[in-house]
Amino acid sequence: MEANRPVKIKVEDLVLIFGKNKEKALQMLNAGKTKKEILTDTHCTVGVNRANFEIYEGEFFVIMGLSGSGKSTLLRCLNRLIEPTSGNVYVNGDNITRKNHQELLDVRRTEMSMVFQKFGLLPHRSILENVAFGLELRGEGKETRENKAQVAIDTVGLHGFEHQLPAQLSGGMQQRVGLARALTNDPEVLLMDEAFSALDPLIKTEMQDELMSLQNTLKKTVVFVTHDLDEAIKLGDRIMIMKDGIIEQIGTAEEILTSPATPYVEAFVKKVDRKTIITAGTLMHEKPTVVRLGKDGPEGTLRKMRSTGLDVLPVLNDQNTFLGFVWVTDAVQSAKTKEKTVASILLTNVPTVTTEVTVEEMLPLITATRSPIAVIDRESKKLLGIVTQNSLVIEATRFDEQDISQLKEFANNN
Repeated sequence: MEANRPVKIKVEDLVLIFGKNKEKALQMLNAGKTKKEILTDTHCTVGVNRANFEIYEGEFFVIMGLSGSGKSTLLRCLNRLIEPTSGNVYVNGDNITRKNHQELLDVRRTEMSMVFQKFGLLPHRSILENVAFGLELRGEGKETRENKAQVAIDTVGLHGFEHQLPAQLSGGMQQRVGLARALTNDPEVLLMDEAFSALDPLIKTEMQDELMSLQNTLKKTVVFVTHDLDEAIKLGDRIMIMKDGIIEQIGTAEEILTSPATPYVEAFVKKVDRKTIITAGTLMHEKPTVVRLGKDGPEGTLRKMRSTGLDVLPVLNDQNTFLGFVWVTDAVQSAKTKEKTVASILLTNVPTVTTEVTVEEMLPLITATRSPIAVIDRESKKLLGIVTQNSLVIEATRFDEQDISQLKEFANNN
């Protein structure tokens, strides 16, 4: 996520402590005491421990962790459903922790909407009335709110169910109603707390796909809480991993998988199928030895191969455009016949990819060729790097499965 994008939400030194003796607990926290020490001495629980982060406008930001990590607590601090003990939350540069009750209600009704794990639908109201309920609280007229609600219902794919009652809908459809109700207010920020965790796997996948499609269209700022790493990777532009109220790491899925910041994060991501996440841009060798067409003949090519120990090299023109590969056996034969150029031995029918292509997508490319994979710029076709077959196979087989109980054990012991 580009740092020059506008910051939508900024969280600054946020602390949330549960219990009666919060003042002493905060003093102990500031003095460097652990969560366990504070609980023992004050009977207070540290829910969020000095959180600092920014969420960009239009970003799909995922907060994840195991049960008790503080992820849902932190989410509720963003709209002050839970009052922070200390620290600040800024929305569009405006400090909402300093707002009075009425000002805060206005923020919730106009700028931020929330979708909960439990749908919270009113059982005796129709779907249309449920979706329009927030606008009713806002004081909008019946015709206006029903028109807006109908648009939201159509957006989430529930056209024709407007006059049904919640009990007449499946769990997945009820969750769509909750999403439609949040969208009806046309919020700038959508807060989603484990919104899909109660759904069956198939319905959950459908809702994830639906949400991604909506996000591509609506461009909302979404803050999504989950305990499911696969869900976080699928949905998030960036992911924040929490443990015991502390932010362990923030980054893209690829950054977290390739460079885990802590032993906990490393343990957390071991169960992920890396080949669906790691891309050519991460795996490629960025500055390979190259052959220049028109400058390097077969003899010059062989010298480069001997010095590098490589049997195959990419060939570029003078604009750095990738042209193909040349192999050592062909270069030897061409040198024997005193050829002056590698043009006649250049293999052009070779695989190329762009930086965002995953290992899983590259694997089929190596079954029909012995060549490396060239990583090129989509527009200019310039060579950016090379992915060797060895590195691709190694990356595809390096991950191993780890049961979630092992991760919980790690969390408990550290």
